[in-house]
Amino acid sequence: KKNYIPLAQKIKFGTDGWRAIIAKEYTTDNVARVAFATGEWLKQNFEDPKVVIGHDCRFGGELFMETAIKVFIQQGIPVQYAKGFVSTPMVSLATKLTGSSLGVVITASHNPPSYNGFKLKAHYGGPLTEDKVQEIEDIIPSTHGLNLEQISIEDAKKNGSIKEIDMETMYVDHVKANFDLEAIKNSGLRFAYDAMYGAGMSAMKRILPDIEFLHCDYNPSFKGQAPEPIAKNLQELSEFIKKDGNIACALATDGDADRIGLYNSKGEFVDSHHIILLLTHYLANHKKMTGKVATAFSCTPRINKMAAHYGLPTEVVKIGFKYIAGIMVKEDVLIGGEESGGIATKGHIPERDGIWMGLIIW
Repeated sequence: KKNYIPLAQKIKFGTDGWRAIIAKEYTTDNVARVAFATGEWLKQNFEDPKVVIGHDCRFGGELFMETAIKVFIQQGIPVQYAKGFVSTPMVSLATKLTGSSLGVVITASHNPPSYNGFKLKAHYGGPLTEDKVQEIEDIIPSTHGLNLEQISIEDAKKNGSIKEIDMETMYVDHVKANFDLEAIKNSGLRFAYDAMYGAGMSAMKRILPDIEFLHCDYNPSFKGQAPEPIAKNLQELSEFIKKDGNIACALATDGDADRIGLYNSKGEFVDSHHIILLLTHYLANHKKMTGKVATAFSCTPRINKMAAHYGLPTEVVKIGFKYIAGIMVKEDVLIGGEESGGIATKGHIPERDGIWMGLIIW
């Protein structure tokens, strides 16, 4: 009687990385399979590849990050990693600033707490393009074939093949260099920030320590709610604004802090269509900036009307921020955004960044 070996589970990347339920499909072995393919792709495409990696606040983030690091060590790829949780924009920025070939983020973004994931960031500090993600997906092996227990992270630290870097400080310094934070502090306006128990919490406390903070403590279960910054998930923030009566504007970010949610002074939710309109108006009218306006096809046609008013070219793309990032890398783009609250602007990396967008509005 033959021993039949079941086909290994096919791992597929979605619009932004691979996401799966922890302990079901999202296991250390499957993370190692994805990391192995990522490392092989890097060696095929870069002469001296190097990687940066970080994880968000989700359950098991450090374990899954260390799993990927062990695979990269075994493949001879130097790694720079973040200790403790970081946001996706922090990893993207660090990828660019360190001159790394690729960034890896262990995150499931705004998905429910039971999920984790694996995002890929290109050397320019934005999502890896679809064709390259497909190349990696195509070479994911059925087994990784490594004895992960025998690969020592401590030995790798000693010989310098992996090193810790402070991605949060890199990000905070980048914000301080690009925003007049004193103007926000001295405006006389009161602001609030809801981290949704996500990875933006520590950085925001360093950027604007005197504003009001909600859900800024470590809670990998996100209190049982998907950390997605949409109105139904932000009722506590809305009630806080109404009860306080003196909050000018409130910002929320998702689990890995790349998506934005916004509230006005009345505690009313401001959707991402209007956020894109606000940003376009501010950047074009007040900052006199120019460039293309690139949006996903699900965005309101009012955005194209406003762009025409300011004489800005427009382009509409498929859903998935990687398509917008692909245009931002090649062309002069003022703003790129999608209905889900993922928005990027000129003067930063070609990456969604909820905190950055909120600071522009404030």
